[in-house]
Amino acid sequence: MKTYEIKVLGTGMYAPKKIVTNVDLESIVETNDQWIYERTGIRQRHISSTEGGEFPTDMAYHATIDALKAANIEANDIDLILFGSCTPDVKLPNSASILQVKLGMTNNCACLDIAAACSGFVYGFNMATAMIQTGMIKKALIVGSEMLSREVNWKDRNSCILFGDGCGVAIIGRAEEGSESKVYSSVLTADGTGGEFFDQPIGGAVTPLTASHIEEGSHFMQMKGKEMFKVATRTLAENAQKVITEAGLSLEDIDWVVPHQANIRIIETTAKLIGIDMDKMIVNIQNYGNTSAATVPIAFHEAIVEGKIKRGDIVLFDAFGAGLTAGATLLKY
Repeated sequence: MKTYEIKVLGTGMYAPKKIVTNVDLESIVETNDQWIYERTGIRQRHISSTEGGEFPTDMAYHATIDALKAANIEANDIDLILFGSCTPDVKLPNSASILQVKLGMTNNCACLDIAAACSGFVYGFNMATAMIQTGMIKKALIVGSEMLSREVNWKDRNSCILFGDGCGVAIIGRAEEGSESKVYSSVLTADGTGGEFFDQPIGGAVTPLTASHIEEGSHFMQMKGKEMFKVATRTLAENAQKVITEAGLSLEDIDWVVPHQANIRIIETTAKLIGIDMDKMIVNIQNYGNTSAATVPIAFHEAIVEGKIKRGDIVLFDAFGAGLTAGATLLKY
């Protein structure tokens, strides 16, 4: 069976217009800029408008338009939309289908949402890669778009300081003849035994949302930070080493690592465990906070626009999230 190499054709992102700084949070919860920055590396986060125009599929629309321009293709050239998000616009229909309509697509391409939390984009990237490599499809749009401000308890200083809203996307397809672009290796994992470390048990089929839950504030996301830190750093390092080894490459071959932007301490510890210099880690958590599935594609896009990541560079995606899900991708951009 003929297989095809993979190329990132275009990327895009959208950050909501409203910015909430650490200083702004001082008037909401008992905290301060220095305390937040020293523990997380975050200076500010973007917050979506609740009046409309910046919901997850809205942000995805704007980011995709930029990616289509960069790829020099039309929306109907896309064969598959994979939409990574734990904050979809609505339960039904899925966000990928809503985005399809907003893009004016008429080709009836496949549309699927991926509920893998912070690993959603990397999950989608690896899944689409396999489908393109085997010839099942030619081009795919992978989205990471989140409106976490809707799910955060703004009275809890330990959680509200961490998260922000935003979207990042990538369009990937078959690499043309003579292109150096490729995906070397990838890995996807999950360990459901750690699901309680970061969960949101209220609002599903088991425990439907009620007025009392809203009054109590028990319906928000909840996280056990210390447990997540330990598992996240270990898993991120292990997956990075797996894809590098599988590709037959060494640490010296890696030009850039684009890690999930959850916490600067997690990023720094992961770099040490991998044995890679922080200068090779793409970090933008200071400007956006943790945007879950959107962190990797936003950081990837910004690094390309800023001229850090260039064609021919070897790039490692590394993500970890609730579930506990995780994934890594090693590619030549």
